Amino acid sequence: MSIYETCPVLESDNFLVRLLKSEDCDALLKVYSDKNALPFFNSDNCDGDNFYYPTKERMAEAIEFWNLSYENGWFARLSIVDKAASDIIGTIELCLRVSEDAFHHMGILRVDVRSDYEKEDVLFEIMTLITPCIPELLGCTGILTKVPIYAVERMKAVQKAGFSRSEHLLIGKTGYAYDGYWTRGEMEKND
Repeated sequence: MSIYETCPVLESDNFLVRLLKSEDCDALLKVYSDKNALPFFNSDNCDGDNFYYPTKERMAEAIEFWNLSYENGWFARLSIVDKAASDIIGTIELCLRVSEDAFHHMGILRVDVRSDYEKEDVLFEIMTLITPCIPELLGCTGILTKVPIYAVERMKAVQKAGFSRSEHLLIGKTGYAYDGYWTRGEMEKND
């Protein structure tokens, strides 16, 4: 089942993950205007967007683009809901990488959360909720996610979730090489 045909609703003890909605704007503004969260967002290969949206108008524009991207099958953006707080605390982005580098045909996992949720236990719960579904949703066997060297809580969470640091660089559209990627599952063999 492709994520673009039917986007699942996933639930763990503390979190619910579902397709992003336009009504999520106010809650997501708290995430994407959080300067302390900004260094943890993966904006590699995103045409210069750093995901800092300080106004409701800019957040609404981003959500509109994310919804258009889902409709066109470019990527899916899902909201993460803290069930106890009844509040959206971040998003997950999923897409299939098409490239000529070592990460060809792998699922890209981006997890953006407010800075007060950038904690090992939170990130581990979110990652273990979504990662088992990614191969079926995207039609891939491997997953990659970025972990900056200073993201110590995130690094512990991805290791615990079965990711390993990759020695490969992600080659962007312009030829720029990005580092800091972790993988789980199989990488395609490029013969």
